[in-house]
Amino acid sequence: MSDHNTAMSRRVALSGFLGTTIEYFDFYVYGTVAALVFNQVFFNNLDPLVGTIAAFATLAAGYLSRLLGAIIFGHYGDRLGRKSALLITMIVMGLASGLIGLLPTQAQIGAAAPLLLLTLRLVQGFALGGEFGGAVLMTAEHSADNKRGRTTSLTVMGNPAGSALGMLSVLTLTGVLTTEQFQAWGWRIPFLLSFGLLIIGYFVRHKVVESPVFEKQVSTAEPTRVPVLELFRTQPRNLVLGTLILIGGVAGTGIFGVYILAYATGLGHERSTVLTAVLLGTIGSALLTPVISSFSDRVGRRPILLVGTALTAAVSFPLFWVIDQLNSALLIVSLTLYITFVMTCITAVAPVLLSELFPTHLRYTGVSMTYQLGALLGAGLMPLAASTLVANSGGSGYPVAALIVGVSVISLIAVFLTPETSGSSLTETDTQSAPPDSARTASRIA
Repeated sequence: MSDHNTAMSRRVALSGFLGTTIEYFDFYVYGTVAALVFNQVFFNNLDPLVGTIAAFATLAAGYLSRLLGAIIFGHYGDRLGRKSALLITMIVMGLASGLIGLLPTQAQIGAAAPLLLLTLRLVQGFALGGEFGGAVLMTAEHSADNKRGRTTSLTVMGNPAGSALGMLSVLTLTGVLTTEQFQAWGWRIPFLLSFGLLIIGYFVRHKVVESPVFEKQVSTAEPTRVPVLELFRTQPRNLVLGTLILIGGVAGTGIFGVYILAYATGLGHERSTVLTAVLLGTIGSALLTPVISSFSDRVGRRPILLVGTALTAAVSFPLFWVIDQLNSALLIVSLTLYITFVMTCITAVAPVLLSELFPTHLRYTGVSMTYQLGALLGAGLMPLAASTLVANSGGSGYPVAALIVGVSVISLIAVFLTPETSGSSLTETDTQSAPPDSARTASRIA
């Protein structure tokens, strides 16, 4: 790879990093504030537990719109180009997130407040649906085949980096403000920061060039008329397996990265203790992501995913037991280790594998839909399901742990059934680089 191409690859990775940082900053800020404040600010006419469930329902609604965004932006990303689609996702995402910080409360405008919150959450989710998958595949398509994990790691690092930034902003504000101040106006500040992140991210992304893999594809063949229909027709196995691979690890993220704030503080843990644990874990994950991603270039994607998914199932019950002990130090150590080492095995590797599963003319749609379906089932619905399970079990977290184990087993089966993809070429013709599911499976067996 020439120096010019290497420099552009790094710029694309930086652009992806900034885009995914904004995405996960907004995601974790929303999840955290939903757990701590929204039931009082936007649903204060409901019972506190019902209000918490309603707040998490808006979180799940955002995931539904992310799936729609994956289809729409995937369509244009596969037909018109990756860069233009990613510029639009960044603008819409940043504006919607910032506007949440300007919303009036239910006490000020009544029922219109939660409706506006839901609308902006849907718009935000719509943009996010095309962001992460597109950013990862854009970086992957600028990468050398044998270094794809390492190169895309910067883009993937936006996940824990944005999460850490979101946690740090909330932790700082809850530390310097009183509970009344944070509930009254302090929660708005992290959302307003999205405006500044948007300006920086757009400036960098505007300077990247289109994917050379996409340009080669459109120079030799007409774009697919309706990518999502072609995806279901020719790649159903990869779509299903990719989705199922994600749900176990992402379920752990949704529970131990978001819902745990409501659960642990409800038991009596200090809010700052839980936020510190999640913050330390996400910082550790950000630092470990390039190590694990690069390692997957050498040993393959599947072994690392198998380890991460199996450990997610193994530690679910022990983690809830630790949280129930009301020991702050033990909670911090346990959650930090889980997020840093267990969760990162999945979040650092799964996005790269998804980029290698689909052919060029369907890659944007395939990666985005797979990722968002997995995120919807594994993280979007998990806090809502967890709130309901805990309410129906008299406050116990063990039914939630059992749910995590169940979806992790499903993910393990999916990883076993998925072929190894590391080192595969993304620049060959589609029939060479991504044969039909049955043909690829037969070639692996042979």
